[in-house]
Amino acid sequence: MRYVLLVLLSFNAGYVDAAGFLALHGLFTTHVTGNFVTLGASVAMGATGVLAKLLALPLFCVVVLVARLAGIGMERRGWPVTRAMLALQALLLAGAAALAARLGPFPDGDAWPALATGGALVAAMAIQNAVHRVRLASLPPSTIMTGTTTQVMVDLGDLMRPIRPEARAAAKKRLGPMALSLLAFAVGCGAGALVYVAIPIWCFVPPPIVALLTIGFAGESATEARSAAAKP
Repeated sequence: MRYVLLVLLSFNAGYVDAAGFLALHGLFTTHVTGNFVTLGASVAMGATGVLAKLLALPLFCVVVLVARLAGIGMERRGWPVTRAMLALQALLLAGAAALAARLGPFPDGDAWPALATGGALVAAMAIQNAVHRVRLASLPPSTIMTGTTTQVMVDLGDLMRPIRPEARAAAKKRLGPMALSLLAFAVGCGAGALVYVAIPIWCFVPPPIVALLTIGFAGESATEARSAAAKP
């Protein structure tokens, strides 16, 4: 069940990143640090979306901070933190989809419709990052894939040479989930791009649906993750 949750989260992250990039003038909604690159390109080319890229990282940081503090408060009260946070993520994604359907397409990446839509998407992905880091730490990352890709290649290289049995077992244990997350993210990117080309203003409808599906797997998966982390 944990791996179903991982696939759903990774797929959604890739989908939102690709669709957001295409619909919002090069805005990375998941890989927010990538906006430094597109910001430079926007300034150099005189394109729109400069303000959105400037705001993305501070917004992401604030939402992660608030999510962390809110999660601690909910945990003290015995509330289902993971499910509550994923429900909030689904709500933000639904809000972004509604904005895009009502106000899109976005000819100006710095106008308020694009800023509001992009902000909702960035906030949603910030919550996913915070939940994954704190509540699902035993699973591979579901958003930024540079480290995952590196580790997959390192493990493959180790498995191609003689190494200690315990090191080989650890590499095999990591390789499957990481490759699964990477594949789901890549499929999500492709799906986001294809849906955007087919139905631009409705391209953000699938992510909140996928986010709702994650809630059903979150409780059990979070418990399993904590149990795994507590084992010696």
